[in-house]
Amino acid sequence: MSCVTSADEKVLLRMVRKIADYQFGRSAGERLFPENVIFKISKKTGRIRQIWDGGVLIATLNPTSGFLNLTIEGAERLVENGKAISRWVKVRDDAAVFVEKGKNVFAKHVVDVDREIRPMEEVLVLNSRGEVIAVGKAILSGVEMLEFTWGVAVKVRRGKIGKTKKGKRTKK
Repeated sequence: MSCVTSADEKVLLRMVRKIADYQFGRSAGERLFPENVIFKISKKTGRIRQIWDGGVLIATLNPTSGFLNLTIEGAERLVENGKAISRWVKVRDDAAVFVEKGKNVFAKHVVDVDREIRPMEEVLVLNSRGEVIAVGKAILSGVEMLEFTWGVAVKVRRGKIGKTKKGKRTKK
């Protein structure tokens, strides 16, 4: 992957901010991506693959959907004073221990949710204190997550306590 450091950066920054605003709501783009972000570009396709800030991966751009896949660090930028701006799912504390290790969220463990969530959208998973514990993809709509008592509500992509490539757990 190559890095972009030219005038194209401003165009790329404006583009990813607009994607974030569409995906997570107004002002999400500016919260996620400050002026000094670094874009990693695919040498093969010439498209954005990763967005970094100060050596920290914030998000990747899904080449199939064109949407952002957030890291835990990126998701934390969308939470202020324990309240996420949109696309959030709050789980019971007894389930949060497992979810932050990367386990999926089941509907019976959901206590509150952004009712605007649609299936297959990127969501932030929060504990009862409003802290980000995981990021993933919604399987059910927000309303269904509250009404159902069985089934997977969120397929977790990454928990706050993740695994390294060698299988060791790391606290992020």
